[in-house]
Amino acid sequence: MLTGKRPLEDTAPRVVSRLMLRYLLFDLDNTLYSDSTGLERATFARICAFTADFLGMETQAALELRKSRMRFFGTTLEWLMTDHGFTDIEGFFAAVHPEGEEFSLQPDPGLGLLLDRLDLPKAIFTNAPMEHALRILRKLGIEDRFEAIYDIRFSGFRGKPAAEAFARVCAACGTVPEDTLFVDDLPPYVQGFVDIGGRGVLIDELDRHPESRLTRIHGLAELSSIVSGERAAESQLGLFS
Repeated sequence: MLTGKRPLEDTAPRVVSRLMLRYLLFDLDNTLYSDSTGLERATFARICAFTADFLGMETQAALELRKSRMRFFGTTLEWLMTDHGFTDIEGFFAAVHPEGEEFSLQPDPGLGLLLDRLDLPKAIFTNAPMEHALRILRKLGIEDRFEAIYDIRFSGFRGKPAAEAFARVCAACGTVPEDTLFVDDLPPYVQGFVDIGGRGVLIDELDRHPESRLTRIHGLAELSSIVSGERAAESQLGLFS
């Protein structure tokens, strides 16, 4: 965002530069597939069971403790590592993301066509491990639509919504947040990207966040109109550059 006063001839080019949409960054779970598949809910159930077992607590007590602490962390893994000295990272991933976890998904040719119509380079940024992302993308039949996958290992186990995680992913993509549109189903993650100057879209399939001031859509089918609108705005600004 521009602040302070600058001569008009200096201000206009800076605005045009900031509004160049060059890259699309996508979350994976409950963003590229519907919540109705139950896949993400099954993953969360395994996270809860693993956490309760590790802490030696009843599941409900572990859930309440997790809820009280998660506002400080992006992932359960980060919380366990920081607060409880957890070190068996690969054991956590194996338990939470077992082989066959993608059973509830079906190939989605329509999603591939939708992504093809968004004619910008694309990447995945997920707080899950790479093996999970690959299973999901292959089952959906869209693994070839993305230039890269950036997982929680790439982020040094501190993923979304940490500003440094977003910055690292954008740098790896050869872009900057200001020129990037990020799509996710969790408001704190989208807000985290917006807070560092990026553009964010919240997937709110079940209308759970009507009070949110973020740009909201109910499904990826609505994304093309947002991208088109961004580009139309850029073209109008270009008339005055």
